[in-house]
Order: sequence, then structure tokens, then C-alpha cells
Amino acid sequence: MRSIQPYPHPVLGTCKAISIENDRLDSMDSGVRARSAEEINKLSPKEIRQIVHHAGIVGMGGASFPTHIKLNPPRKVHTLIVNIAECEPYLTGDSQLTVEKTGQLIDGIGLIGQCLPDLQTVIIAIEDNKPEAIEAIRKAVKGTPYTLSILKTQYPQGGEKQLIKKILNVEVPRAKLPFDVGVNVQNVSTVLAVYDAVYLGKPLYERVVTVSGRCLSNPKNLLCRIGTPVKNLIRHCGPLSAEPAKIIIGGPMMGIAQYTDEVPVIKSTTGVVLLDEREARPLEEKPCIRCGACVRECPMNLAPCLINQASVHGSWKQAKELGCLDCIECGLCNYVCPSSRQLVQSIKRAKPEAR
Repeated sequence: MRSIQPYPHPVLGTCKAISIENDRLDSMDSGVRARSAEEINKLSPKEIRQIVHHAGIVGMGGASFPTHIKLNPPRKVHTLIVNIAECEPYLTGDSQLTVEKTGQLIDGIGLIGQCLPDLQTVIIAIEDNKPEAIEAIRKAVKGTPYTLSILKTQYPQGGEKQLIKKILNVEVPRAKLPFDVGVNVQNVSTVLAVYDAVYLGKPLYERVVTVSGRCLSNPKNLLCRIGTPVKNLIRHCGPLSAEPAKIIIGGPMMGIAQYTDEVPVIKSTTGVVLLDEREARPLEEKPCIRCGACVRECPMNLAPCLINQASVHGSWKQAKELGCLDCIECGLCNYVCPSSRQLVQSIKRAKPEAR
């Protein structure tokens, strides 16, 4: 270890980071080894969860919730949904992984099934704009009890609660989680990380990141190490056709604008999107015209215009009563607002105060 010092972070802005001297050997720990199919079949749910825990696996769709906890729900789970509905526009990493690692995905689903003893149904959900991945999954599920569900492409369908509603027509109640309705949702990248940990003994030290945007000459999906500076990914996909006005970590709707390209890839980094001047231009905010567009489009059935009004006036109790804590920050309200109101930003501002 060289030092512990502040370092740019894509979500927190700045945080303390450990700087480690690289020995350039790129060798695994001596205790890391692959397991045979016979060994894996004998593993108990607790042992699989321990392997997942020690491998440092978290939800890789962006939430970063510890996977070993999610694989030990406090209530019976009867349905597993494997989420291949990309959470945002521009992002294509999950569908690319599905095409290239279909067999490993099926084996990973089996491992998660071992952890959920009451599981009855496995549904693999994918949107209809991913024909190669659909075909790969269609072939892979033949002879298995797994079901392929092809969904019409729609944002923000990649959210857990939205996916459950779309597939099962079941609503997860306010302030509740999917296991409360007997469902477990796992992102495809997370399932593959579980496969790598259990079958190969591999910790979560790398992930696929979509690097895209009009500013890039060669947008790509890159398999990169956790901790890789974003500037290295951008350089690899260059040359730049235009200087980016904004660098977004995540997708264009829910991603976070960065103040530096020194920020590293972390476990929840799904994409790096470079926006040009036209895409990133600031919009003039106008008075609300009470059109109701944000109310119609909100996937959580909230009234963003009213929460915005409460937030602007510092009425945090009212913002909480209107459901600001249920907002998934998808940004649809901003997108459809004809007055260019900064609705999701005001809701984000209300959340910590409401808590």
C-alpha cells in the first residue's frame, strides 16, 4: 500500500481511496481455484452466499446492493426474474454479455436457484430491440424450465418494480421490496459475476462498461478493471470527433455528470456517455403550466410537479407525504416537461430532508 488519500469518485464526488503498488504480475491469490460441477452440486445455499460475499459481488445494474443479502430473502421467493432489459438508452453491455456468455448465464441462474429453495418460476426478461441476445437465450432455454419473456422496448422498464409489474402484473407496494411479493430480480451482469465466483473462484474485480456518445469515433463495450480511470476508456474509444461538453457516468437519463475524467470505474458503473454541446445545452426553466405530463408518465404514479413545488418552498413534510422517497429518479418528468422544469433535481433535493 502506498497511501490513503482523497480521490475523485463518480457518485460521491470525492472519497478516501487506498493507493496500491502494482507488482505487474497479475496473479491470483493462491487460495483462488475453480470448482468442479460435482463440488458445486454439493454446495449448500449458505456456502454459495458466503462465496458470493467474499467475492464482493453487488447488484451491477447500478444499485450496488450486496448480492449475498439479496440471495437470503426474509420471505419465501417463488419467482426469479433475470433482468436483461438495459436500464437506460445508449447502454448495451448487458445484451452483449448475454450473446457472448449465454451458457455461463444459464449456469449462474442455476446457482441462484440453489439459494432460493422455494423458487418455482424463472423468467428471463429481455427487450425486443436485442435480436441477437433473444436468439441466444431462446436456444439456451430449450430443455430447461426457464421462460423467455420478450418485452416491448420502453424506458424505464429496467427498474425492478417496473419489470415485475410488466411481467407479472403485480405491484410492489410503496416502501416495500420485491421479496414482499415473492419475487427476486437479478441483473444479468450480477448473475454472471455469481457464476465466475462459484465456478471459477473469481472475485468481482472487473466489469463490462458501455463507452458511447456522439463525441466518440469508436464507441465500444469494454471489459475493464474496477479502478480504471474513465479517461483511459475514453482514450481507447477515440479519437474524439468533438470535445465533450459533459461526461456522464451511467446513462443519459439517470447518470451523474462528472467534474473530471480521473474518476474510476466502480462496481456499479454501467456506462460512460459523452455528450456534445447540443445534447448538453442547458434549457431555460419556465413556469409550470399544469399540463399533467409528468403525472401521466411517472412510473411510480407520483405527482412530480407537486413534489417540486413543496421542495422549492422547503416543505419537506409535504414532499414526503407526496411520496418523494418513492421516486426512482428516472428523469422522465424532466424529459416530458414542456416548461423544462428541473423536477427530478428538486425531488433529489427533498429526499434527504424528508428522511
